[in-house]
Amino acid sequence: MPYGDVFTRINREYYQLTSAEKKIADYMLLQRQECQYMSISEMAEVADVAEATVSRFCRRLGYKGYSAFKLAVAGSASAQRPMSPLYGEVQAEDSLGDMCQKIYAADVDAITQTLALVNPAAVTAAADLILSADRVLCMGLGGSMVLAREAAHLFSTALPYCYPVDDSHFQAIRCALLTPRDVVMYFSYSGSTRDVVDVMKIAQDRGAKTILITRFPKSPGAACADVVLECGAREGPLQMGSVAARMGQLFLIDVLFSEVCRRDMETCRERRKQVADALADKHM
Repeated sequence: MPYGDVFTRINREYYQLTSAEKKIADYMLLQRQECQYMSISEMAEVADVAEATVSRFCRRLGYKGYSAFKLAVAGSASAQRPMSPLYGEVQAEDSLGDMCQKIYAADVDAITQTLALVNPAAVTAAADLILSADRVLCMGLGGSMVLAREAAHLFSTALPYCYPVDDSHFQAIRCALLTPRDVVMYFSYSGSTRDVVDVMKIAQDRGAKTILITRFPKSPGAACADVVLECGAREGPLQMGSVAARMGQLFLIDVLFSEVCRRDMETCRERRKQVADALADKHM
């Protein structure tokens, strides 16, 4: 279905919708810009309906699911100016200087948003789990796995039991063999993929603890996690994997790592020195 038809289709179908579906339609027609950034959980909450109702609403309009519907919304949200696929709203007519300023502002805004969302109790709880663990497995898929690898790399310079696990099948295998003294740290911007829910459930069945880094604290993945760390940065469906969104998550990694090291500065300093000495021979 053409992107430009989505709001026209909502209006055309409005009186065929159920009362619950009309709540969704009313919100989307009034908040055309905002709804393109919302997860299905958030949409269900603001419309005061069940997530299943949102999915049914999308299928009634001819879309396979909420993700396809949100992509169509993004394409038609602005009649005057098409949505930029870049987080900083960079446009073709921008100068290089303008582009740099917009990207800088978007990256700073992502960190600022994340700072405002930092929950000290959640950071403390996550640090407690990591410090008491026998193993910490860092996971994600796609772009989120890049962040999981970054976290595993950083934490492994101070803790000898942090490892990245890439492949989704291997993630399931490793989770099936976890113990109650293990921790899974999972990165998922949406928190709404089948993989994150599957991994969380397998880990919890084994008694392991789970930490989720996500934008959406009311997502299905968050509902399965023991600790949720919330990052900032709004990302539209055409902006998947934006650097700004990753900046917020990198900030959280840094905060959590610093809290872990702060608990035992001397030990962490000594371990990092040992790592630095081992890597020194790699340099020319």
